[in-house]
Amino acid sequence: MPPVFTLLTNEMEPKRLGLLHELLPGADLVGVLLNPNFPPAMRQLTELDEAARAIDQRLFVSKASNDGELATAFAALLQQRAGALLVAADPYFDTRREQITAFASQNRLPAFYHFREYVVVGGLISYGPRVIDGYRQAAIYVGRILKGAKPADLPVVQPTTFELVVNMKAAKALGIAIPPSILARADEVIE
Repeated sequence: MPPVFTLLTNEMEPKRLGLLHELLPGADLVGVLLNPNFPPAMRQLTELDEAARAIDQRLFVSKASNDGELATAFAALLQQRAGALLVAADPYFDTRREQITAFASQNRLPAFYHFREYVVVGGLISYGPRVIDGYRQAAIYVGRILKGAKPADLPVVQPTTFELVVNMKAAKALGIAIPPSILARADEVIE
């Protein structure tokens, strides 16, 4: 059995939805960008639906797994008049982060992401593990294997630290006042 790593990004969708609701309690409809071809997608959707019911939040799921579908998903989010966007954790979306953050910015759509890298390129807010920590842990695993450890004997590794990152420039451009409760918990505030 090969070593197993997880960044727990998929498991954090309910937490991100809760933070988004705290940020924008008046958002009647939250759009969710979801890749239906990503293996954890059904679990992500189930957990988001449960979390949305718990806080009485309406969701509109817009699905995309390629560039053509992404353009259609963007159009559907606008047509449905989503008041905010939660981008579900997905490697395909990570490769399109500039395109996704640009869409959100151009359409004045507050968006929540799973990695700080989205916020660095202009996104509003993110909550999740640090990608670099995952790379570091992978290197430690490789080192242990090269020193003779059997991969099957190594434990599953998951992050223990998560970061909340807020882009104040994006908030100002969107006309959003970040609540003090979120700013107080932020690990990084990008001015």
